[in-house]
Amino acid sequence: MKFETVAESFNYYRNASIQEIETRAAQIKGTIDNDPKADVRSLNVEIQGLNQAKENIASKDVPQAEPVQRGQFNPITGGTFETRASQEALDGDVFASPEYRTAFFKTLLGQKLTTFETAAFNRAQTIVDTEKRADAFNTVTNAVAVLPTQTLNEVISKARTMGGLLPQCRSFNIPTKISVPVGTPTSKAAWHVEGVTVETEKETIASVAFNGYEILKVFSISAAAKKMSISAFESYITDELTACVMETIADSIVNGAGTTEGTGIESITWVKDANAIEYVKAGIPTYSNFVSLMSKLKRGYSAGAKWACNNATLYTHIYNIVDDNRRPIFIADPKQESIGYILGREVVIDDNIADGDIYLGNWAYMGYNIPEGIVIEVSRESSFKSGLIDYRAIAVADTKPIVTEAFVKLYEAAL
Repeated sequence: MKFETVAESFNYYRNASIQEIETRAAQIKGTIDNDPKADVRSLNVEIQGLNQAKENIASKDVPQAEPVQRGQFNPITGGTFETRASQEALDGDVFASPEYRTAFFKTLLGQKLTTFETAAFNRAQTIVDTEKRADAFNTVTNAVAVLPTQTLNEVISKARTMGGLLPQCRSFNIPTKISVPVGTPTSKAAWHVEGVTVETEKETIASVAFNGYEILKVFSISAAAKKMSISAFESYITDELTACVMETIADSIVNGAGTTEGTGIESITWVKDANAIEYVKAGIPTYSNFVSLMSKLKRGYSAGAKWACNNATLYTHIYNIVDDNRRPIFIADPKQESIGYILGREVVIDDNIADGDIYLGNWAYMGYNIPEGIVIEVSRESSFKSGLIDYRAIAVADTKPIVTEAFVKLYEAAL
């Protein structure tokens, strides 16, 4: 049965029991989640009538002592009819609150917000303005919001399963232009001879200060997305942001030039026979090249050092190399917990690395920073004729080698 107005729905259910109301609400949830052709507008009208009928029953019982979100039931997320406002939405981290999360995605989908979702979204917008979190973003749209904390964590977590160097590097979430100290390997203590003065050692502390560079991606989906469930839309957004924003950061870790983008490992000044070893042009490196490169890595960094190259280089330049006793230097991992090992060091495959280049380093001394999270904007006018909705993702980020001496390189000669 379809209802044209909330009043019709309320009058139909006003004498129903709590159990009957909740049973029908569960049925509506199943319909919205599983039927892409569901009439969402009509079902929302019915849900509002159910909410009012529920409130009518509740008003005859003991009054609520805590803040209750009336009419909050969301068949998409599975919330209950009476969802108490979360502490984060009231006075905590609103970006981590469930109210803001649902409000964020409802706003992008053009769906109506409940009272508490509206309050959470408005509070978040106020914080954005107060803290200047969106200073780097110039917007002409009326729907711009910072990605909810849970979704941002999912994006970063998913990016760390992509493989490559990104999961190996150190992640930061600090303001730009602020220098942060980072510990480096220290020398060991010495045996002391009684009565002999011990010289004071001055430790050198490395520090890193990230800049702020914009990463921008625009993607469009059909206006029919308005009928998508929030969980399905969040999954789509997570995949898109992982594929565009995080892959851009992953590429910058290797190839960033450091001018209008992050600084990559390739931007280190590589000096032949100092921190780099050269092998013959159009050839492959030798066993002695690998041994020489390992000797170039300074003490203290080798404990967590890993090799890095692309997949083609592994199989064309490394796989068949043997030592003086005809033993292969690359040993595949039979348990598939990693790619394998070269001379006892783990190998990381990253296809952002150029063919023929091989790095050895402690990747905990390579960092990336996302200080402001990811901002999403929506425009329903820019693709008016095509019936599409445009979404723009903007992130401020940077990548940078924290300690350059933690890395060495094996490369092919130019001549």
